[in-house]
Amino acid sequence: MSEKESTDLEEPRGELALRTLAMPGDTNPAGDIFGGWLMGQMDIAGGILAGMRAQGRVATIAVDGFVFHNPVHVGDVLCCYGDVLEIGRTSIKLRIQAWVLRGRQAGDRVKVTEGIFTFVAIDENRQKRPVPPEID
Repeated sequence: MSEKESTDLEEPRGELALRTLAMPGDTNPAGDIFGGWLMGQMDIAGGILAGMRAQGRVATIAVDGFVFHNPVHVGDVLCCYGDVLEIGRTSIKLRIQAWVLRGRQAGDRVKVTEGIFTFVAIDENRQKRPVPPEID
């Protein structure tokens, strides 16, 4: 399936949590964007969403089911979306999807990767704390 076909079949899921530009400094010696940089951006996006839901500090405790679908190129605008899959007593599990705008054109959106990130709510002493009830 080509990149264009994959964008025609699916839309980003969840809330936009982060948008940034892939720069030459984010590449390996071959000029490709590091997968680790991409995972780091997704972790930041997940931390933002989890921290909002936990009403405070969170820490990443697991990353599961990570799949790379397409590469990220220098100049792509990376957009990370997240949706809550599960709330535990102290944890929050999110699906984070990464999409790019190729050439910064809003009409050329490509899904590049996704993964499941689990965060734990922590207090000022870095100890687990309960996730508060959702505020309506």
